Amino acid sequence: MKKGLALVLSLILVFTTFTACGKSGGSKGEAIKTGLGVVTSAASSKNVADADGVAETDSYVAAVTVGSDGKIIDCKLDAAQTQINFSKEGKLTTDLTAALQTKQERGANYGMKDQSGIKKEWNEQADAFAKYCIGKTLDQVKGIAVSKEGTAGDADLASSVTIHIGDFISVVSKAVENAQDLGAKSGDKLGLGINTTIDKSTDAAADTDGLAEAYSYYTAVTVDSSKKITSCAIDASISDIKFNAQGTITTDITAPVQSKQELKDAYGMKTKSNIGKEWYEEANSFAKYVTGKTLDQVKGIAVNDQGTPSDSDLASSVTIHIAPFTGVIDKAVTNAK
Repeated sequence: MKKGLALVLSLILVFTTFTACGKSGGSKGEAIKTGLGVVTSAASSKNVADADGVAETDSYVAAVTVGSDGKIIDCKLDAAQTQINFSKEGKLTTDLTAALQTKQERGANYGMKDQSGIKKEWNEQADAFAKYCIGKTLDQVKGIAVSKEGTAGDADLASSVTIHIGDFISVVSKAVENAQDLGAKSGDKLGLGINTTIDKSTDAAADTDGLAEAYSYYTAVTVDSSKKITSCAIDASISDIKFNAQGTITTDITAPVQSKQELKDAYGMKTKSNIGKEWYEEANSFAKYVTGKTLDQVKGIAVNDQGTPSDSDLASSVTIHIAPFTGVIDKAVTNAK
């Protein structure tokens, strides 16, 4: 009897050990890192020719969680392709009030499936690449084989991803490099949110260039089983593309577009802030403030007539408008699955 019991206990111990070792995300409740990466380019913009000119901003965005072993536990990918058209007279022809969707939000409406050799839409291929990155380290992601055409060099990956993967590799790598201990635990769900507006864009005049401005906010969150935010990272980018009254772009579209987190003090808000804080410092303070809150609590954060925090504790570290923050966090939490 005792020998039989000992055998059963031994088998249970072996099985438990084997199962625990098989979990790439570590033990449930173990501290993990949260990362957000953004890669933005304006290089696809075009002058007026036979058709209207287009100021195009392409932002690839990745959210990741990373374990203590440096391996990616979860990965989310999305992109904001913002196109603002202008005429040969330098007049904007795009509706500046229209709601702008990301490629994930557009889903089948993005319209890539018919041109795809594997009949997969952009969001399906992005999800497949994100899944392929799970379990990999930063070096392994950077080492993903790329063909001379810029597509996947690995046959397994190429069976589900046929689009160029260079931007995917870059943005996932950046997200992993940015990953920090922000409060997430193994088992939390990861969400990514993006909001873009173009309403600050203006026409060109005889003596003044027009402006096509894509202003995007990005957030990565993790959410626990009680729907509380356990970690939050916030970033934003402004892509300003100027054009003249003849429909010619006057901005260097090959120049890198840095996010506000990357610009840090170079963004230049600190001298105008009455608390002497830069944008990234205030964004980080807001991200920390919402950690531990539910989405309803985030939506319920009180603001004054100027749209800034009315809560004295939050106002001591955040003086900018918070509606863009709460809006993009709303998306990220909703997307956490």
